[in-house]
Amino acid sequence: EGVGVELPEQGEPLAIGRGRVIRRPANARVALLSLGTRLGEALKAADDLEKAGIAVTVADARFAKPLDEDLILDLAGTHEVLVTMEEGSVGGFGAMVLHLLSAKGALDAGTVRVRTLTLPDSFQDHDKPEKMYAEAGLDADAIVKTVKAALPAGKASGEPPVVSLAGRR
Repeated sequence: EGVGVELPEQGEPLAIGRGRVIRRPANARVALLSLGTRLGEALKAADDLEKAGIAVTVADARFAKPLDEDLILDLAGTHEVLVTMEEGSVGGFGAMVLHLLSAKGALDAGTVRVRTLTLPDSFQDHDKPEKMYAEAGLDADAIVKTVKAALPAGKASGEPPVVSLAGRR
């Protein structure tokens, strides 16, 4: 029941190393780049942010390697905030995105704020997946808080620029 590609009558190969943009409003200030099963939560977060007046692009990276450099550089170059999310650890996909942006000079102008959401680097008690994702900061609510905190001061609809890491270990 994951969010993915609709299966066509006749199978078609996916281009290796190419992500896809799920939605991109013309006035998007924020880009959410998901790797893996967090795409559904990214879409929920985008809906919540849109209700708060913050337009959001949602992209599905599809592949950690090779990175879709064109997609990542485009998202970083055309949005104020870029948030990556993955069910991986610190040093994974988000770190690879940051390395790419650094190597290509995409962070030099200071025009994009990048945040990476990963699983915590600690043991999590077993529970219902929804509760574990919320505790890890990988659910829609945590994504919304991360975006609002990352937006330049005065541009997030009434939310203080603070992300609570309560629940993270």
